[in-house]
Amino acid sequence: MACVGNRLRGDDAAGLEVARHLRGTLPAGVEITEREGEPTALIGGWEGVDALWVVDAVSSESETGMVHRLDASDRALPPDPFRASTHHVSLAETLELARTLGRLPAQTIVYGIEGGSFAVGEPLTPAVAAAAVAVANAIRDEVTTGARPRSGPGPKGFAGVGETTLSPTHRHVP
Repeated sequence: MACVGNRLRGDDAAGLEVARHLRGTLPAGVEITEREGEPTALIGGWEGVDALWVVDAVSSESETGMVHRLDASDRALPPDPFRASTHHVSLAETLELARTLGRLPAQTIVYGIEGGSFAVGEPLTPAVAAAAVAVANAIRDEVTTGARPRSGPGPKGFAGVGETTLSPTHRHVP
């Protein structure tokens, strides 16, 4: 699992917040990697990994806190939600580089949490904090039971990418 973000830039810390909620709650052998910096540095750790969940903030003009679940296993992510990245190389570009190098795991699921404020020094917005809990619950369900979150209508720009939109009220069922 790779959780990407920047704690100093408001909602850009969404992925790191998901990691905080998942620590100590996943089965043995499931590793959580937090990355504050270029996501390309994660690629080396994906070699030999069968399944990967990646979490990062996105900016697609959807409502703040909206959660997008995208299956990047066999197709590229749409670049638009990742265009306003605080990284030099976006997450979408990183996944495609990993695919080209033969290091993208066979199952790669990306959760994007729609950010609203990426200002330096700002905390997470309440909507993103709630969404981070929803994503942690959804990932925990997927990892432990194989259950996929309920589908919902995808936001503009995600059509045909295997998307699911979660509400921040998604709960973990043990």
